[in-house]
Amino acid sequence: MSYTALYRKFRPGCFEDVKGQEHIVTTLQNQIKADRIGHAYLFCGTRGTGKTSIAKIFARAVNCENPAEGSPCGECASCKAIAAGISMNVIEIDAASNNGVDNIREIVEEVSYSPAEGRFKVYIIDEVHMLSIGAFNALLKTLEEPPSYVIFILATTEVHKIPITILSRCQRYDFRRISIETIAERLRELMEKEQVQVEEKALRYIAKTADGSMRDALSLLDQCIAFHFGQELTYDKALDVLGAVDTEVFSRLLRHVIGREVAGCIGLLEEIVMQGRELSQFVTDFTWYLRNLLLLQSSDDIEDIIDVSSDNLLRLKEESRMLETETLMRYIRIFSELSGQIKYALQKRILIEIALVKLCRPDMERDIGSVVERVRVIEEQLENGVPVPVDMQGYTVGGRAAGTPGVSAVKERPPLPKAIPEDVQAAVERWQDIVANAAMPMKQYLKEARLSLGGDSRLMLVVEDGLASDYFLRQEGHKELLEQLLADMTGREIDVSVQTVSDRETFEQSYVDLSQLIHMEIEEE
Repeated sequence: MSYTALYRKFRPGCFEDVKGQEHIVTTLQNQIKADRIGHAYLFCGTRGTGKTSIAKIFARAVNCENPAEGSPCGECASCKAIAAGISMNVIEIDAASNNGVDNIREIVEEVSYSPAEGRFKVYIIDEVHMLSIGAFNALLKTLEEPPSYVIFILATTEVHKIPITILSRCQRYDFRRISIETIAERLRELMEKEQVQVEEKALRYIAKTADGSMRDALSLLDQCIAFHFGQELTYDKALDVLGAVDTEVFSRLLRHVIGREVAGCIGLLEEIVMQGRELSQFVTDFTWYLRNLLLLQSSDDIEDIIDVSSDNLLRLKEESRMLETETLMRYIRIFSELSGQIKYALQKRILIEIALVKLCRPDMERDIGSVVERVRVIEEQLENGVPVPVDMQGYTVGGRAAGTPGVSAVKERPPLPKAIPEDVQAAVERWQDIVANAAMPMKQYLKEARLSLGGDSRLMLVVEDGLASDYFLRQEGHKELLEQLLADMTGREIDVSVQTVSDRETFEQSYVDLSQLIHMEIEEE
């Protein structure tokens, strides 16, 4: 006989075998015992949580000749026929491949015929969200008022795609993700039946990797057993098969990041790549590792939620004290974003390297989390007596020359102009109108630009280095076009010089902002 996959071999045959969905099992059993069976059910939830399995058990139970406490006996002719897939009373339909109006019309026509044997005809429509709008409309009337001997069970992983008119006609049951403990316990029970030696730590890792899906857990376990057939399945062997990384590697990586050692991070990633590890799984597991650190920082009584050994827990506690909460949340944000990007990326390694450099170099980013991290780094340098690099020109601290180790420096602001020419003043006063009359993309660049006064008392347009500077300095005719616009709006010929800066902070430190001075008392030439 050919081999049967574990998830098929151990598919639940009765309600007692279903794990992690007790709230649904109890409700359905009570309905059967009280003979209060509905006509339409909607089973929704993530993959591998038992939707189709429970639908089949329910179909057997309602047609069973000798039900026991709401469960099928498994021995009567009806139970055996349904289990073997040869019963005419249970019709399974895959809506992914039978999603047209004609497919549903066939069902509607068949509904009018009562079952040849047994009490109910049960229609199980899997992935029902794949039906077309026309198919849903064709099903609507029959779903609302089916014959007394018909039961519809609709199963879906994407309930939000189902029309509200269908939802309102069904009893909805939400299937929960199955807990790591429940999956691990079930795997342990099945391995005892299969007489396969599996390390407890390996079972728990497989259960965690399955992400709440019992079917995924059984498939992963099947894969691991096949790779190491005839041997005990250990934690390290499970990591090898699944392309995963041991938590000790995550600890080493985190300490490289904390020390801002870019070379160390890239070298460690090189080791992981050469070992043939799955990079998407690496990103997911490292994000989970950071999540555990955040939980430890957030509460003192969180050990039961974090699924790690006592040795790893001690290491996690030590590392949680090495990081600020804001810094840790920034790490998690960067790797969470990476998880979404890496799924379909061709160059996964490069994306991970960029993320690691971001973790080590917060000055590369401009968001508030990175600013907090940059401030923390500077404070740490000051506490350790490491001088913060500063521009030595134009800086003074309390009347002393800047550059003293461990002392912050403040740059002197540029002196205010004693006089502003009339044409420059006219341009500044009408600047909003000038911007409004400019065409794109000049309008966008002028919105972001700053106005200052050049050394020759000419109007200076200060833009950030990049697209704006290329537009005015490297592409011919655009600066002249701006001067023509100024002439049209002010009635004066105004020469414009264009200057570039790296960021807004540099402008504030090095240039006079005319927009802030134009409302003051100005001496005219």
